[in-house]
Amino acid sequence: MGHPSFTRKQATIINVVAGGLLALGIVSSMMQSSSEGGLSGLFSAKSSASASIGQIDTDRIIAADSEPGNWLSYGRDYGEQRHSPLTQINAKSIKDLELAFSVDMYTTRGLEASPIVVDGIMYMTSSWSVVYAVDAKTGDEIWSYDPEVPGDWARKACCDVVNRGVAVYEGAVFLATLDGYLVSLNAETGEEIWRVNTLIDRKRPYTITAAPRVANGRVFIGNGGGELGVRGYVTAYDTQTGEQDWRFYTVPGDPNLPFEHPEMEEAAKTWKGGEWWKIGGGGTVWNSIVYDPDTDTVFLGVGNGSPWTRTIRSPGGGDNLFLSSIVALDPNTGVKKWHYQTTPGDTWDYTAVQDMMLADMEIDGKPRKVIMQAPKNGFFYVLDRETGELLRANPYVTVNWATHIDMDTGRPVENDSRDFNKSGKSKWILPGPLGGHNWMAMSFNPNTGLVYIPAMESPLVFDVDHDFKATGRYKYIEGGWNTGIEFGRLLPLLGEHPDMPANKGYITAFDPLTGKTHWMREHSTHWNGGTLSTEAGLVFQGNGDGYFVAYDAETGEEVWKVNTYTSTIAPPITYAIDGEQYVAIQVGSGGAGLTDGSTTPASSKYGNFGRLLVFKLNGGQSIEEREHWAREIPEPPKMELKAEAIDHGMEQYHEVCTFCHGIAVIGSAALPDLRHMSEQTHRMFKEIVLGGVLEDRGMSSFADRLSEKDVDSIHAFIVARSWQDYEVQEAAKKKVAAK
Repeated sequence: MGHPSFTRKQATIINVVAGGLLALGIVSSMMQSSSEGGLSGLFSAKSSASASIGQIDTDRIIAADSEPGNWLSYGRDYGEQRHSPLTQINAKSIKDLELAFSVDMYTTRGLEASPIVVDGIMYMTSSWSVVYAVDAKTGDEIWSYDPEVPGDWARKACCDVVNRGVAVYEGAVFLATLDGYLVSLNAETGEEIWRVNTLIDRKRPYTITAAPRVANGRVFIGNGGGELGVRGYVTAYDTQTGEQDWRFYTVPGDPNLPFEHPEMEEAAKTWKGGEWWKIGGGGTVWNSIVYDPDTDTVFLGVGNGSPWTRTIRSPGGGDNLFLSSIVALDPNTGVKKWHYQTTPGDTWDYTAVQDMMLADMEIDGKPRKVIMQAPKNGFFYVLDRETGELLRANPYVTVNWATHIDMDTGRPVENDSRDFNKSGKSKWILPGPLGGHNWMAMSFNPNTGLVYIPAMESPLVFDVDHDFKATGRYKYIEGGWNTGIEFGRLLPLLGEHPDMPANKGYITAFDPLTGKTHWMREHSTHWNGGTLSTEAGLVFQGNGDGYFVAYDAETGEEVWKVNTYTSTIAPPITYAIDGEQYVAIQVGSGGAGLTDGSTTPASSKYGNFGRLLVFKLNGGQSIEEREHWAREIPEPPKMELKAEAIDHGMEQYHEVCTFCHGIAVIGSAALPDLRHMSEQTHRMFKEIVLGGVLEDRGMSSFADRLSEKDVDSIHAFIVARSWQDYEVQEAAKKKVAAK
């Protein structure tokens, strides 16, 4: 199982050093995700919850404002507004904000966690679902837990081996692992209390990257994998025993079989034709689940369809419930109260799994309990959380797939001129599948009435899969991406649309009631971190440029920033110990933010070294300045490159490899940029891709997906692209030398 003598932490330290010596070859880059492998059982009971550490219950989370020094749940409290009452760090004092300590997360993969802080202890996750408990005042490690996710499970993850955090409840820490286990750990020691398998079919490419949510003795968790062909559901487990309480499916299964619960019979009427259940259906709840104690409701944010294109999964049309929906359930029974579908018949990967937050507002002269969301589709929704009534729906980014939301019907009015299904022609669409807002947490300041959104505009060219266009039949790819759109011919399609705008990302201060953007600050990269709001009138965000920034919540004026020399996608939190306020954030990029080559994020300039950074007034420490990496493309191998092989390789690469290694072989910071392959890795290319020699480190064999001819062609395409950029690089060097 790889290197059994190395812990994951030791292997990463070794490989960060080795990576600098081996010219960023794939072998060295892949080793940083080394896994010892192995499973510790479907169910185990090794410990019991502590009598004193991590004692959070439902009432304590409800009353979180009474102890503002803690950060008790994913969004601080059940409202998940990510707004802190702390004010010691304010516009006057922030000039003295300095690093207090940092914690090495032992990874160069994506970091997305929102830490939990309870009574001086911080609980957080790293990549590969590893958990750390540290002293929140010093950063000293108390315990760590590695669930030993098998390295080959990485292939099933759409978007890196990330994890967004834990839940703490009644002396236990709850972790959901990438390979689908829910684990209860003793909050004091990190020992397992119980461990259960959440997956209905372990042969299907299910994953979990979300933080669990807890309330009233239940822990709630969903899953991911929609792109690869799975069926979504959410399960509630007993926090003490791990026994399943109820399960709610979000899309119907085979209609020829009995329905699991009445809501599935309702949903099946909206799926028309096709055999979606054989190819998954989608609807995974892979991020946001919110509990509302006022109405005793649990809200699910439901994901996209699988395949993305409705004409394939449901050729007769229909809304395809409950895709791209907010679904309100009774948390005691799992029975649906109401639902609202943001994108009926979704065909663009417009998930509604983005953060949901609860608030009490006066709307049209009436007090309302609302739930708010900025899902991928570009419209910001305000709903009555008791009834599901739509109250507001305004665009928060540029949108061209629809003109507006009809407030009478609650449905989007689609823009026929951008309909690639009806026209039979490719179209560029905004937002693209990365969304106007992705999983990165937004925040809300009830004093300003503004929501602070890590927004982006990242278009994509959509066209229906050419085989389906020609034959009317879709070939499901087991274990592969099943989008139903033309990723294989993406480069030629991009060439057909020179008017398509470039990616951009920004933080926007948005009024959810008027639809007005009060201020906006653009970043140089589209893939940026979540936000934190404080009572002191500050908004914090880490960005892809490498800066951790504080803005004036009213004006957007930049009042403080520090260069972390690493891109950030995680959200900040704040807490207080012994009268001192701290602000903490994980830095390290990854996830689904495919680069387009137009920008260079900080992690690509300086290195993607994952850390937790914690700041306080007069912290006394500083962040070590880093020099730019000399990321030169080495001279590619000289080999015969036939046009036919390159073209075939381009299609296969963009169908199979692009989701990890980047469009046009321009890699991200977290995973290997294949233009930088070492001579040794070029020689081993076939053994890596087909032989699976790096399987336990995250690079599985693709022998089930690719033939030897396919792999040779992919290699030829990579070499051809490498030569293109190598020659540009060398010409630029000569030009500089001539001066």
